[in-house]
Amino acid sequence: MPLPAVDTRYLFFTGKGGVGKTSLSCATGLALAAAGKRVLIVSTDPASNLDEVLEVPLGATPTPVLPGLFALNIDPEAAAAAYRERMVGPYRGVLPEAAIRSIEEQFSGGCTVEIAAFDAFAELIGLPARTEDFDHVIFDTAPTGHTLRLLTLPSAWSEFLDTGAGGASCLGPLAGLEKQKKLYAATVAELADPARTAIILVSRPEAAALREAERTRRELAELGVSTPRLAVNGVFVAHSDDPVAQAMAARHAGALADIPAGLAGLPRSETAFVARGMVGLEALRAALLPSAPQADAAPVPALVPELVLPPGLAGLIDELAATGHGVVMTMGKGGVGKTSVAAAVALSLARRGHRVLLTTTDPAAHVADLLDAGVVNLRIGRIDPALEVARHRAEVIARAGDQLDPGARALLEEDLRSPCTEEIAVFHAFARTVEEGADGFVVLDTAPTGHTILLMDSAEAYHREVLRSRGDLPDAVRQLLPRLRDPDFTRVLIVTLAEATPVHEAERLQADLGRAQIKPFAWVINQSLLASGSLDPVLAARGRFEAPFIRRVGELASRVALVPWLAEAPTGRKGLAGMLAAGLAP
Repeated sequence: MPLPAVDTRYLFFTGKGGVGKTSLSCATGLALAAAGKRVLIVSTDPASNLDEVLEVPLGATPTPVLPGLFALNIDPEAAAAAYRERMVGPYRGVLPEAAIRSIEEQFSGGCTVEIAAFDAFAELIGLPARTEDFDHVIFDTAPTGHTLRLLTLPSAWSEFLDTGAGGASCLGPLAGLEKQKKLYAATVAELADPARTAIILVSRPEAAALREAERTRRELAELGVSTPRLAVNGVFVAHSDDPVAQAMAARHAGALADIPAGLAGLPRSETAFVARGMVGLEALRAALLPSAPQADAAPVPALVPELVLPPGLAGLIDELAATGHGVVMTMGKGGVGKTSVAAAVALSLARRGHRVLLTTTDPAAHVADLLDAGVVNLRIGRIDPALEVARHRAEVIARAGDQLDPGARALLEEDLRSPCTEEIAVFHAFARTVEEGADGFVVLDTAPTGHTILLMDSAEAYHREVLRSRGDLPDAVRQLLPRLRDPDFTRVLIVTLAEATPVHEAERLQADLGRAQIKPFAWVINQSLLASGSLDPVLAARGRFEAPFIRRVGELASRVALVPWLAEAPTGRKGLAGMLAAGLAP
């Protein structure tokens, strides 16, 4: 298997959930150890399956896996909990209870997890003595551009909560990190040194995944991080005349032929689609052998006899349509097909005679590419994050800027440059869009997280209690939470793939929504090879590995719909109609 070239001490594998970061990082580590190097693999992913891939229970200290190969799992959730209490503790008994709840929410979201994880592994880079016994240190899941932008904001973060200038923001988690700035500066310097660090963008050979990788490349370039390399994982080449196999091979080849220009110039490796997957040391060793793709996969039945597959989308949409109006939100990690599911639902509702607005808050999503605007009863819109951020910044500065001294104003302006400003600004636009669900259907691809919802809700209480408000929240925002919690008005569809990382991350998303008292209406398992009917030996073998994840979704969800991997790409009216017709009857 051709793996990314290794000529640096540090390697960071980055990419969206489910693209194969863990598999590639483990395969690379295994190959280096076989060549006589001492290698440490580190994961900071809260949904990590590094233990599962390496078949060794891991903790926070290096654990031997094989001669020369060690691994450790930093638990960012535990790190975040400890950090959160360290920051909130001093305020207990000093501030009102509502203020304490608000501060806790400031430290309960993804930003705190990112910062706590970075805090934990910064020592592995910024303090060389921690890893001096190893020739190479491989990080499964690199810090995102979001994390790096947070760390490069220059203000004295410790003043943040004291001034209250920022309000609801992701800068809260940074408030106690001033003393760590030297360590972080050393870490970021290592990341930006191409002689010491290689950053590997991992993508699948699919148009949407490659667009996401290009966005990450641009983010890193803006931050001055070393020129990345591209690893395309799971490239399928058909060795049978099975129609699903032929369609997948053509789709992968087409995506690579039309690769974004920014990625085309990067050093690139391509890893083949592996029938048995890359979980377990035996599977990793087999993947590294130069054998034909189909050699390890004898023909197997397309279905697992003991598993009853969930029904398709049609019955689920019958339930969604019953009230005649409301909001349908598709949520899930990048690459799972949220946009396709949203477009299919919107098309079906419109064809049933309902007025539908299909819109998105995802800057990388292109609903208009999937469905044209000529469908009767269907409008297609988009919440533009850049436009909403500009509008939000202007409103906040106009409302509060004149009342602040120069120091407080500078902190406010910096807060408004933080990554979460976009999330909050989009949230306001989202609230206005949800209002339209009273008179028809709004199908929204990619909704704000439960953390964002609670952040806005708790911020209102906090500002009311301690009189530090930037201004009143709009009525649409105040009315939003009751609407989202109303199961007759809002239905959340969690979209996932029948694979380890997407299911683990979707499970965390459901818990996140639970904190906001929002219960998902249903889960949608997308692109199932097990249900595709393919008799290609490689694809049928891979399909069998989906069974435990389909079972797990059944345990987590009150309703489940399953969409097979379809030879007809889910774009345009014909492709989306195929998604609606596919699957078992309800």
